Amino acid sequence: MMRPKTPLTGTKRRNVEKLTQRFRGIFFFLFLASGIINILALTGSFYMLQIYDRALTSGSVPTLLGLSALAIGLYLFQGFFDVIRSQVLVRVGARLDAKIAPMAHQVAIDMPRFGFSTAEALERGRDVDTVRGFLGSQGPLAFFDLPWMPLYVVFVYMLHPYLGALTFGGAFVLSILTIVTELMTRRWAAATHKSGIDRNAIAESNTRNAEVLKAMGFADRAVKRFNRANQEHLALQTRTNDISGTFGAVSRVLRMILQSAVLGLGAWLTIIGELSAGAIIAASVASARALAPVDLAVGNWKSFVAARTAFARLKETVVALAGAEPLMGLPAPKKSLKVEKLTVAAPGSGRILLSDVSFEIAAGQALGIIGSSGGGKTTLARALTGIWPPLRGSVRLDDAELTQWADSIIGQHIGYLPQDVALLDASVEENISRLEQQSDARAIVEAAQTTGVHEMIVRLPEGYRTALGPQGASLSAGQRQRIALARALYRNPFVVVMDEPNSNLDGEGESALTEAIHAIKARQGIAIVIAHRPSALTAVDLIAVVQNGKMIAFGPKHEILKPAAVGDANGRSPVTARMTSRVSE
Repeated sequence: MMRPKTPLTGTKRRNVEKLTQRFRGIFFFLFLASGIINILALTGSFYMLQIYDRALTSGSVPTLLGLSALAIGLYLFQGFFDVIRSQVLVRVGARLDAKIAPMAHQVAIDMPRFGFSTAEALERGRDVDTVRGFLGSQGPLAFFDLPWMPLYVVFVYMLHPYLGALTFGGAFVLSILTIVTELMTRRWAAATHKSGIDRNAIAESNTRNAEVLKAMGFADRAVKRFNRANQEHLALQTRTNDISGTFGAVSRVLRMILQSAVLGLGAWLTIIGELSAGAIIAASVASARALAPVDLAVGNWKSFVAARTAFARLKETVVALAGAEPLMGLPAPKKSLKVEKLTVAAPGSGRILLSDVSFEIAAGQALGIIGSSGGGKTTLARALTGIWPPLRGSVRLDDAELTQWADSIIGQHIGYLPQDVALLDASVEENISRLEQQSDARAIVEAAQTTGVHEMIVRLPEGYRTALGPQGASLSAGQRQRIALARALYRNPFVVVMDEPNSNLDGEGESALTEAIHAIKARQGIAIVIAHRPSALTAVDLIAVVQNGKMIAFGPKHEILKPAAVGDANGRSPVTARMTSRVSE
């Protein structure tokens, strides 16, 4: 879903302007180069004029050779500037890509946190490709040549006012066609882009669930669902292409008619003695060159609209990163984790998933979070790690909110094992070290040994350098989970949040998990474990019960995990009593 646009503040506007300010000098150079190219493009008209009106009438071969040599030299200069202009545009696209692509990818990583689909997030990268591809095409040349159209109209007018008026009229009509093309394709182009995102979202979902589709035999229905979205996208794309293609064809026909009309009018003016034969050819060549940029612009209008829309989204990307002031360095947290009246809403829908949760954990403690499915446990984990921003309230490390640290800094103090384990398409070493440029081999091995996965890793074909492939598909679910846990423990972060850390572990893995929690407590860290299976709570000190988006109980484990009858005596709800009784069994 699209988010409403917010007005640009002064700071954000300056950040948007920075996007192109380094290229303004280049664009001015390209404008001047286009002027030189268009002036030199009059060479053909002057050559024809001189050949017919001077060389042929005088019968002078030296004059013919001199004119030809001059024309060839001017054509070579024109070609040189044309090559330079094209190469500069390609390099502008490459420089823009190098500047924006990292920012676009950074925003793409953050977008799913705020309710955007993966397809929408990946579209930011495609936007960079679209803009770069357009700058390397013939499309921009038309827009650099358009301002120089009056030069040709004036030249034709100097040959004869009637021819100038006819050329001006043709240019005016073609310009109107360009404007009409813009107005008629804008809405359809936006709808086509949105339908393309929807189609790609379905394709991405089908690919992600390929195993389920295959095992339960409904891949054909998934394909039909994709086909319906694809058909809608094709229908919109066809409509857009029909409009731009039709106007492009009309533009080309009108240009040919106008060129013939200039020849016909020139012939009539020659017959009545108001124009020379050379001027007919010169006017025809100049009028065709005057209208060529319009024709080229109409022909490339589809790619221009796509590039303009993509660039507008890239400006939104810069706005999203604008205003991020450098944060003051804070000491590493080592005392406590405090949650104060935390309320969290689902990104995108805005539905409240967690409301008014408050608790405090001191260094050296471990908290177990229990509750029924859909009660808000994973939402709490995402808020504690800063993945989902709170709607109200705060999460504090040593009394400082998470937002007071830069992501790259706070990430050093937080370890996170998500419920749905996902490993990077990289080596085991790179996964555990979180893609550090200069990873610590000792810390990597220590994290792997803590989770009991070191022996498994060294048996891999290349040990820690073994490439895992997409999502670590070559490993079992338990192995992936233990490597992900080692990643969470890398360099001993202060807070380690584990969501269902034993869901895929065997007995040996659960023992390693318990030892890892003890190790976190021993080094005065904080461990938070979300669990349904009681074996994951062996080493925790505190228990929090989260039910229907509320924390309904919090305290020492021995007090919370009591039999149902005692629970009722303590005033807890029957739901809480039954749930804690199940966990304690």
